[in-house]
Amino acid sequence: MIQARDMTPAELAALLAFHAEAGVEWLVEEDPVDRIAAFAAEKAARQVTRPVADTAASTMPARAPAQRNAAPSERQPARAQPAQGSTLPAIPDENAIAEARFAAESARSLAELKTAIEGFTSCNLKTSARSTITAEGAGTAGIMVIGPMPNADDDREGQAFTGRAGLLLDRMLAAIGQSRETVTITTVIPWRPPGDRMPSGPETAICRPFIERQIALAEPRLVLVLGNFAARFFFGETGTIHALRGKWREIGAGGHSVQAMATLHPQELLAAPASKALAWMDLLAFSERLIGENG
Repeated sequence: MIQARDMTPAELAALLAFHAEAGVEWLVEEDPVDRIAAFAAEKAARQVTRPVADTAASTMPARAPAQRNAAPSERQPARAQPAQGSTLPAIPDENAIAEARFAAESARSLAELKTAIEGFTSCNLKTSARSTITAEGAGTAGIMVIGPMPNADDDREGQAFTGRAGLLLDRMLAAIGQSRETVTITTVIPWRPPGDRMPSGPETAICRPFIERQIALAEPRLVLVLGNFAARFFFGETGTIHALRGKWREIGAGGHSVQAMATLHPQELLAAPASKALAWMDLLAFSERLIGENG
């Protein structure tokens, strides 16, 4: 059996990445347990004790009916106890949210904020993510594009909106005369949740100061919000993206108020190409507002 101490740093990193991709979030035992050896030992013990048990059973009288009606506590095996030294995963609390707020407010630039988020250790999501995703792009057009959270491709590449969804976003931006070089792109959640699950309420609350500070520091004139999760996050509503899209709303972040419009996420458009017409309508309205802002 290969031991961790016999592996190179690159092999260890690859192993951790494999478990993260599979959705493993926590290691609950301090020391490794050789389950194969334990099973072999139990099997050998059963083989040794079986002849004795068979002999004893042949000489014992039949069990009385009253014995078959024993209490459940007598018939059920004892519950397995947690392994010694194991711990339950910590749940983010108000202290972690306060730490995130302090780290965000202390940053005076997007570069400083990126460093602060990369050094933040009080969110469960960071323990399983490879990369920390924060705002990128010059933002010369005054546009900020905000998605929900990184996916597997983003986590691997260390950049928001990669893979097929990223290529479609590039085409969407090009349709209104923009590109990654002219806008600022980021995600609400800086770390990919294990297995691409939805972030929990406490995890989202911890990440809120980081995205709000990114908006305040980038100072965009308009924000394009992509997908259900991001739209609900900013607008405080529970409707689907089809109910929230295409409408201008004002969102505030760190004293900076900005007009925002939501539309469908590129991944949703890949899954339902018929919705591209709706996204195109939103992009036209967004472009008209941008032209008005610049005019």
